[in-house]
Amino acid sequence: MRSIWVVTLVVLGGLGTARADDAVDYIKDAKLFYRVVACRGSDPLPPGIDTATVDKHCAEQNKRYEALEKRYLKPAAEFFAPLRPAKLPTTVVYAFGGGDLMSALLTYPDAREITTISLEHAGDPTRLAGLDKPRLAVALQAYRDASSGLLTLHDSTSENMRKLEKGGIPGQLSFHITGMAVMGYEPVSLKFFKLNTDGTLHYYTQTEIEALAKSIAKKVKYGWVDTDFSEAFNNMELTIRKAGDPKAPLIVHRHFAANLANKPFVDTGLEKHLVAKGKIAALTKAASYLIHDDGFTKVRDYLLANMVWMPSDSTGIDPRAAKKAGFEQVTYGAYKGAFLKEANVDVANAMMKLWSSQPYRKLPFRYGYPDSDSNIHLMITQPASPPEPKK
Repeated sequence: MRSIWVVTLVVLGGLGTARADDAVDYIKDAKLFYRVVACRGSDPLPPGIDTATVDKHCAEQNKRYEALEKRYLKPAAEFFAPLRPAKLPTTVVYAFGGGDLMSALLTYPDAREITTISLEHAGDPTRLAGLDKPRLAVALQAYRDASSGLLTLHDSTSENMRKLEKGGIPGQLSFHITGMAVMGYEPVSLKFFKLNTDGTLHYYTQTEIEALAKSIAKKVKYGWVDTDFSEAFNNMELTIRKAGDPKAPLIVHRHFAANLANKPFVDTGLEKHLVAKGKIAALTKAASYLIHDDGFTKVRDYLLANMVWMPSDSTGIDPRAAKKAGFEQVTYGAYKGAFLKEANVDVANAMMKLWSSQPYRKLPFRYGYPDSDSNIHLMITQPASPPEPKK
């Protein structure tokens, strides 16, 4: 017994050393999610996976994908193409971006590194392969129910994401793989890591993952939900490329399970990791207006100090804070008030003033929340134009 404890302590005590090259690569499991959950690729199903159940699931999902293409992917791609500045950073940070790799890829097609951060854990990739027919059917139905918001409203509710913090098809892993699949990408590798206190990443080896097997991942915020899988699967690194093109550039997507409130964020490995990226492109949407709250000022300050361009809905940067930091905001669609009653009233009023001060600009798709009158809206936060010289 003592020898087991010694091995475990050695493994967990040396978490500052493992590199990405040393990590366990779950690409086989990622490809299974790609084929079974995201309904892409043509790999034959493993013997234990029921073909009829997968075919039924994919028939329903493909109908959603067709509608998604018409309603969101095509119009949004055409909308952003002429607006994105040239030479944007290829590093993207999507705060409060749980499950929504799709929108990051859509907004920033030239990205090479994408970071999403939310309260939800990445999830255990190994369970899908072991689901028998009845459990597979139940898990896929639960996933279709939970992913409906992502595929019809282009973002996911906290309630839906909480439902998939347990079970055979974990939410963040499956949402992100679905998102990259509908955008035309395929998985190249899938690894898991933890953050060191200095902001560097430690990638888990097989020995470490085995040592952590019984250490269950806990909720990162009071009132959220615990998982039923190992804490080794909290944070993931999913590397992707355009499907069918081995020479296509690689995109590294990392998802962090973290609370972005001031106290758990400030002076942590996550804050240091983000700051080390330097200048970034950013986005946020459907973010429960948290960035307007006094308890989330530090992540807002991080964005204002490091971002160069940021599309969002009205859950983005307070117009007063943006102006003070040297940004201007261009509005699209209409905004008459906050979608959720929990929104900060002063910020909502500042948003209404912002929209009313600008001409109406058409928005052909939903990007985050509607407003209190169901109007779709979007704003772009960008460096303020220099004042015109006096004549």
